[in-house]
Amino acid sequence: MKNYEIQSIRNIVLLGHQGTGKTTLTESILQVTGVIDKKGEVEKGTTVSDFTKEEKDRQISITTSLIPVEYNGYKYNFIDTPGYGDFLGEVYGALRVASGAVLVIDATKGVEVGTETAWRIIREQKIPAIIFINKMDKENIQFEKLLEDIQTNLGKRAVPFAWPIGRSENFEGFVNVVEMKARIYDGEKCVDAEIWEEKMDKVEQLNEAIKEAVAETDEALLEKYFEGEPFTPEEIQQGLRSGVLQGELTPIIVGSAIKNVGVHTLLDMIVQYLPTPAERAKTAGVNPKTGEAVERQPDPNAPFSALIFKTLIDPFLGQINYFLVQSGSIRRDQEIIIADEGKKIKMGQIYFMRGKEQIPTDVISAGDIGAVVKMTELATGMTICDPQAPIKYDPIEFPQATHFIGVKPKNKNDEEKLSDSLNRLRREDPVFVIQRNVETNQLLVGGLGQTHIDVILERIKNNYNVDIETEPAEVVYRETIKKTATARGRHKKQTGGAGQFGDVWIRFEPIKEGFEFAEEIFGGAVPKNFFPAVEKGLIEACEQGFLAGYPVIGIRCVLYDGSYHPVDSNEISFKLAAQLAFKEGLKNAEPTLLEPIMKLEVTVKDQYIGDVMGDLNKRRGRVLGMNPAKYEGWQTVEAYVPQAEVLNYTIDLKAMTQASGFFTMTFDHYEEVPQHLQQEIIQKAKEKRNKS
Repeated sequence: MKNYEIQSIRNIVLLGHQGTGKTTLTESILQVTGVIDKKGEVEKGTTVSDFTKEEKDRQISITTSLIPVEYNGYKYNFIDTPGYGDFLGEVYGALRVASGAVLVIDATKGVEVGTETAWRIIREQKIPAIIFINKMDKENIQFEKLLEDIQTNLGKRAVPFAWPIGRSENFEGFVNVVEMKARIYDGEKCVDAEIWEEKMDKVEQLNEAIKEAVAETDEALLEKYFEGEPFTPEEIQQGLRSGVLQGELTPIIVGSAIKNVGVHTLLDMIVQYLPTPAERAKTAGVNPKTGEAVERQPDPNAPFSALIFKTLIDPFLGQINYFLVQSGSIRRDQEIIIADEGKKIKMGQIYFMRGKEQIPTDVISAGDIGAVVKMTELATGMTICDPQAPIKYDPIEFPQATHFIGVKPKNKNDEEKLSDSLNRLRREDPVFVIQRNVETNQLLVGGLGQTHIDVILERIKNNYNVDIETEPAEVVYRETIKKTATARGRHKKQTGGAGQFGDVWIRFEPIKEGFEFAEEIFGGAVPKNFFPAVEKGLIEACEQGFLAGYPVIGIRCVLYDGSYHPVDSNEISFKLAAQLAFKEGLKNAEPTLLEPIMKLEVTVKDQYIGDVMGDLNKRRGRVLGMNPAKYEGWQTVEAYVPQAEVLNYTIDLKAMTQASGFFTMTFDHYEEVPQHLQQEIIQKAKEKRNKS
């Protein structure tokens, strides 16, 4: 594969709901561009794009894959992304380096949740797109109804550039409305054809609508349109391209990936209407040494810089890092630095990746996408660059993990292997989170849903041979007191030699949060040099509360009296005396349990607001308010909800909103657990302590 100039490259991300045919479309593209003779099938696990064991087993795309092809003097880097919502992190990584998008829609199903999600993200990031309606060869397709569905849900600026035609109700091909040319499937391939007379009125109507759209992109063209002057083909293409690049137009084309219908038109339109990497380049960064703002132009003669947007750990190839060359060029053995760490390294052998196939190359230049294998120092989101011209690009923003479970190896001897495998996969998937809860001694893993976590655990089993047990994530409660109480702690121990003696009176008072220590000693009842020992004893005692052994917070401990022995008193004696007073005092201070309260921001369509708010109330939530989201027809609900009630909220919200709703969740504060729930929590905590 040769090295292409940046203006001849298109980096295109394929997006859409699960099952719309994105992977099949890549197979069709590979076939029509002459890369493969026979298309693979998802059901048989023979596609170029889905090559991991987990993808073949589940018959869905799980990880981003790169499919470069060459066609009519251009290079297309297609980035095939998963459509399943649990793997949305893959989409964010791919979009960071894409210059344009193709949104694939299943003609039999119309706009689905994944379609809306992808559309929302590309609108936010202002990425120009083409909509490809796939599976037009299926029965009973009502195209005008489908078009209405798209324009209702995605916006009126989605405009048909192609119109399906057939002599009967069956789909046989389409008219390119811009060029006024028909393409008909003859049973083996698409061939040029005449536009049938009965279809001409509709096609001319659409062609006129496109000319209106062209006129609106430029004042001179608008004037020409009103004067009745015809546009030249160059003016039409330039006007349409301008509209697409500015997000004012999104072309809709039709086809069938199974039959290769519409694929050539898609390739042509990508070049005609979607931007080059230079037109979408993110040139701004900072000098990692000085923090000063710097820029790099997408020029092969500029100093080298690249962003790693995807890391994949393959059991046979090792770690693969995919990168977009932002500026300059990169060769094997070239000295570079990891801008994030300031570490100098040498670049390994570089490749163009096509699925899992490695295509060696001598150089990769600005605007192109490549990969390097077995460089474990690198990870997703890192910037690599010329040591003489350092630059660090903004990290990729990934969605926040919202679903957590506890994991442990079935064989205790595999604990180190489990930890190592989790950390390796963390480098590959930045959305994946690993947490060690020191209070519950649980190892927690988090992702965007149960399927996301299941796939990670499958990979640990398949790649690292570690069997794992899972358990629900435990809530970490706290204890506090509700009233003031006093207690005496007296520690006396006499042995053959020097004895131990410490005697304290302490007052325990409830406060809003935290821990405070004070003293009100008069007349030297307790010498000052023992005050720190008393405080230390109380701090240690707070680690295990009276009710269920949870840490105690919101307490003020005042040392106000006591006694000492001139010979036997020492620091350890007063520390132990303070702990005895703590245990006795909490009994009488009306101890109670506190639970963590999370702040939720739940964004859903208007139609689900009632269900979501009712559900939050059932979870003991307190709704704070509701605000219009930045997407039309959506609302964001803010609420405080006990953590114990939202451990599975990711799964439950999907069920309530047909997988369209999403949320963020952060810890906010602690509140008292209702009395009728406390005894069960206390009992479970005691049972766990007895087992351990």
